[in-house]
Amino acid sequence: MRLHTLFLAATALTASLAGAPALAQESPHLVPPPATDATTAAVGPQTAVLSGGCFWGVQGVFEHVKGVTRVLAGYSGGAKSTADYETVSTGTTGHAESVQITYDPQKISYGKILQIFFSVVLDPTMKNAQGPDEGTQYRSEIFFATPEQQKTASAYIAQLDAAHAFQAPIATRIDPLRAFYPAEAYHQDFLETHPDYPYIVFNDMPKVEALKTIFPQDFSAQPKLSGFKS
Repeated sequence: MRLHTLFLAATALTASLAGAPALAQESPHLVPPPATDATTAAVGPQTAVLSGGCFWGVQGVFEHVKGVTRVLAGYSGGAKSTADYETVSTGTTGHAESVQITYDPQKISYGKILQIFFSVVLDPTMKNAQGPDEGTQYRSEIFFATPEQQKTASAYIAQLDAAHAFQAPIATRIDPLRAFYPAEAYHQDFLETHPDYPYIVFNDMPKVEALKTIFPQDFSAQPKLSGFKS
């Protein structure tokens, strides 16, 4: 069973009583753009696969980013035979809850996607955890599909660490993309279809608001839903 469903009641109660998040972590804030960015000369749709904790919030944020045409929640890092929610939730499959972002490189670059990822989506200093969720399936990871993506991601993490953009070193992994497996239909577009779900209210809606505040020029009020059907 997902850890955050067990932890949710205590988290919500503590936050409401204390007037602050129950778990201290880096707050969303603008980090510098990458000095080295993947080219925008690519023709046609491009994809980026990222892991940053529970895929509900990661998908929800990027569905509101201009230039993004589709975001799927899913699993990456393990075998096809174990790419299902109940098995991945054991934390023993090698999979991370991930999102596959399809985008128009003429409207948004790979580097901009990473800048939003590090600024808004997650605390990249946390290892095998995000917010109330713990386990390797909630790790922070960039799955690169091309040498150019690898170069951009590696240089960017080095740049942010050198600039001390965060209070601790970045723990985000960079690994080659072997495959991406879409998650079950009931997980897709969860933030948009369940905006009042307590976990979403406490953990993910603030990320969407941060996107709107920190990147107003990149924010789309109308989300691009996945349209995924199993």
